[in-house]
Amino acid sequence: MSKKECDLSKRDFLKKSLALSAGLMCFPCQSMFSETASDEQSIYKRIAMFQEETARGIMCRICPNECVLKEGELSKCNNRKVHDSKLYTLAFGNPCSVNVDPVEKKPLYHFLPGSKAFSIATAGCNLVCLNCQNWTISQTSPDKTRNYDMMPEKVVEECIKNNCSSIAYTYSEPTSFYEYVFETATLARSAGLKNIFKSNGYINNEPLKKLCSVIDAANIDLKAFSESTYLKLTGGKLQPVLDSLKVLKDMGIWLEITNLVIPDWTDNLDDIRNMCRWLSDNGFKNTPLHFSRFYPLHKLEQLPPTPVEILNSAFRIATEEGLKYVYTGNVPGNEISNTKCPSCNSTIIVRQGYRISTNTITAGKCNKCGSTIEGVWK
Repeated sequence: MSKKECDLSKRDFLKKSLALSAGLMCFPCQSMFSETASDEQSIYKRIAMFQEETARGIMCRICPNECVLKEGELSKCNNRKVHDSKLYTLAFGNPCSVNVDPVEKKPLYHFLPGSKAFSIATAGCNLVCLNCQNWTISQTSPDKTRNYDMMPEKVVEECIKNNCSSIAYTYSEPTSFYEYVFETATLARSAGLKNIFKSNGYINNEPLKKLCSVIDAANIDLKAFSESTYLKLTGGKLQPVLDSLKVLKDMGIWLEITNLVIPDWTDNLDDIRNMCRWLSDNGFKNTPLHFSRFYPLHKLEQLPPTPVEILNSAFRIATEEGLKYVYTGNVPGNEISNTKCPSCNSTIIVRQGYRISTNTITAGKCNKCGSTIEGVWK
């Protein structure tokens, strides 16, 4: 095998490994696949929420893109379309990815550690991130993917059947399948289940506040800390994401934040310090912050993986700025994935990958010094 062929084989292996890690493997029950997902009428199951008629067409008010669409036109997120003069969501009851994950994969480290999350996603996303690891589903439409036939009642049923404590709306962007999230989460809450919103945070305040009435936890990707980088990397804006963080905190949703550190894009240590200082100054000192290691994928395949030294520097900066719970991810054998008590520095949760090997938190407190450890522990 030539060196070039060998390099391609390694790259393919990495892609497949990361896709598996992201939860894109199919849920085993093949009988739930819908054979009519692309049928013209079957996709118009729900009228979209937060739509408004304008002189130029129908405006979707779910996210800051605020697409204005005429008859037959498709939104930027690829799953809202005007049909018979009404805006419909194409993503309802037709997830293309279904899996049972450890909650730590979201990542959520302070929310029901060791529990399982029934994870679903439909095709579509309202951003176009160059680094997207799930681009095969995020950058297409639900009528072009092989989907499961899973209405909200079935999602709740399968969650319970699989002994999961929560339902996670994840992998692609749940804002783009908002109606499916909202109806499923409402039923899940009635059944005593928790709901997790794994999102880019690119959502308008009014829809987010409504969603906060039925979700329990969120992990938001804070992808960069400059408007210019946000636009070039994702096609979106920074400020709406910062606004979403504040709304989630103010509405009492358990929140964790992920920052993917990408070489030449988001690895500037001054920007990282500015981000951490903003979080500290705006009431997020007790919010876990996950610095995640980048691996070359999608449109940034030419870049190297993030040097571990940069992640360690980001960790140091975050702690210097007063953040209490800081983690680094995608680094095998990494001790910074463990949780330490901010008061006595004892290691209170030990993680090996997504597995919890030790958890000494008792009733939300450090069992050594008795200090409160912020999170949702039961």
